[in-house]
Parts: sequence; C-alpha cells; structure tokens
Amino acid sequence: MPKTKQSKRRKRFDYNTDRKKLKKKFLKKTNPRIEHAQIRNAWDNNKSMARNLQEMGLSFDPNRTLPIKKQTLVGGDTDDRRPAHIVTKPYILTKLQEEASLQEKDSKTLSSDLIEYVQHMIREHKDNYKAMARDEKNYYQDTPKQIKRKINEYKRCHPQHYEAFVNSLATPEAMDQ
Repeated sequence: MPKTKQSKRRKRFDYNTDRKKLKKKFLKKTNPRIEHAQIRNAWDNNKSMARNLQEMGLSFDPNRTLPIKKQTLVGGDTDDRRPAHIVTKPYILTKLQEEASLQEKDSKTLSSDLIEYVQHMIREHKDNYKAMARDEKNYYQDTPKQIKRKINEYKRCHPQHYEAFVNSLATPEAMDQ
C-alpha cells in the first residue's frame, strides 16, 4: 500500500511557532474546566489535586478523611492521632457551605397535555383509578397505578395549581345544593 505524500516529506523545524505557547495551549485543553469560580481562582496548577483540595478544606479521598473504625473490645482505648491538615483557603469552604444551605427550587414541570389529562381524570372520576383506566381519554391504556403516579406527580410539581383545581371542583357542587 503506498504512503501518502505528507509522510514521505522531510520534517522541517518551524522557527515561527512558539513552542512554549503551544505547550500552554495543549495543557489548557487537556485540563478540565472547573465550574465553580471560587475553586477555579484558588486552584494552583503547580500543586497536585489532593494538595489543592486539602488547602481548601475539601476531601480528595473520603475513605481517608472518614475511615471506618474497627470494633475494639471494651476498655481497649486507641487514640486515633493523625496530623491535622492546615486549611489555608477557608473562604472557599464557607462559600460552598452558603451555596449548599440555599434551598433549591424544584424546576421540574409537566407538559400541558399531561396536566390536561390528569385534570380530566380527576374531574370525571375523582379518586376512582379503575374507572380512570377504562376512560376513553386514556389513549395510552395506562393502568390504575400509572394514572395514580401521574396524578401524584402533578400534585408534587404544581401544588398551587392542584389546590386551585380541587377547590374549583368543590365550589360548584356546594352551590347546587
């Protein structure tokens, strides 16, 4: 099989390219991008990952940080004396704790078709899941348990809408009597 023309050609050194810049560019591409801004700014590329995390007060290996203690007989006290690691960048740990303490908003929503389907089922059949399974709008032939799961998902994702819907169903019945 013949070789390509490119591989036959003699290699020549390119004096116009900066090898140092090329190496930096290559290393920048190979290293992963750290998403958290505080950690990215405090990261030192000259140090190892374990050392960087240790200085920030984070754990590189959770098995070393929180080892499983072996059971000992009563009276056999053993002191676990490990060297205390010095945290030189505690502001990162406090920032991470602040972010973790913030309550996360549940961003899951349901499709409008599914909401309409669930509302129809509740409107027509109340809590009778077997009747819902036999309903003609049950195009996908969901079982009673599947319909119940969809209704519970609707309750979980849209609690205010569900309450308003149930209240709107209850008021017309009270007016008829």
